[in-house]
Amino acid sequence: MRKIVFAAAVAGAALALSACSQKAEDTAASSAEAAATDAAAAATDAAAAASGAATDAAAAATDAAAGASAAATDAAAAASDAAKKM
Repeated sequence: MRKIVFAAAVAGAALALSACSQKAEDTAASSAEAAATDAAAAATDAAAAASGAATDAAAAATDAAAGASAAATDAAAAASDAAKKM
C-alpha cells in the first residue's frame, strides 16, 4: 500500500514539474521572441540612421567639390590675369 501511495506522489510531483517546466519554457520562448523583435527594430533604426548619415556626407562632399572647383577656376583666372599684366 505504501508503495502505491509513494508511486502516486512521485507521479504527481513529476506532472507538476513538467507543467512548471512547460510554463517556464513558454515564458522563455516569449522573452526570446520579444528580444529578437527589439533587436531587429534597433538594427532597422541603426540602418536608417547610417543611410541618412551617408546621404548627408555625400551631399557635403558634393558641396565641397563644387566649392573647390569654383576656387580653382577663380585661381586660374587670377593667374591668367597676372600673366597678361607681365
